[in-house]
Amino acid sequence: MLTLRKSDERGLADHGWLKSFHSFSFADYYDPRFMGWGNLRVINEDRIQPGTGFGTHGHRDMEIISYVLQGELAHQDSMGNGCAIPPGDVQRMSAGRGVMHSEYNHAPKQVTHFFQIWIQPNVKGIAPGYEQKSFPVQEKRGTLRLVASPDSAEGSVKLHADARLFAGLFDGDERYELQLDPARKAYVHLVRGVLRVNGLALQAGDAALVQGEAKLLLDGGRDAEVLVFDLTD
Repeated sequence: MLTLRKSDERGLADHGWLKSFHSFSFADYYDPRFMGWGNLRVINEDRIQPGTGFGTHGHRDMEIISYVLQGELAHQDSMGNGCAIPPGDVQRMSAGRGVMHSEYNHAPKQVTHFFQIWIQPNVKGIAPGYEQKSFPVQEKRGTLRLVASPDSAEGSVKLHADARLFAGLFDGDERYELQLDPARKAYVHLVRGVLRVNGLALQAGDAALVQGEAKLLLDGGRDAEVLVFDLTD
């Protein structure tokens, strides 16, 4: 079964310097129907205005992924990491027993557009950790590229969680079929463009909550970029 979650049904926080769409309950946005999906807890689509950002703040016991679409995200943390995250990179930060970090857009004119994703870990109290890898466009063209997994399979970043994250680009006749375990859940978020998922039409910002399915067929793409999560129930 696939349940459509329309883009305009998401929560919206507009702080001036930050415009953020919340797929699940977060901060001042609360909807008891959407507290997460499986062990996926947060998907925020954020746009940070030039010269602004998130000041130093803390997290613990959460796997946090940043996926940048436009601009760069400048990251600094209490582990000593300081780097820029450009489009094509996937950053994973394991908050573990506690980490402090900040995220800024230092560009004078360009908005930073990125997704902030939280996945509940399957182990708590670990030492905080950080990993960042680049995944070229050609590796996502017409397919689903594994970018995060519990075992670092296929060169993906390592998650301390029972979850896998794929990223794909689809246009024209490109199509791909992903096998699923019907006992698990999946979540499909269309980042941009138009795409069909098992015949269900998605537009930019839409998502499909998936359960009881043995496969996902992605086709009918027009300039589509998609994130697909394989999740524990």
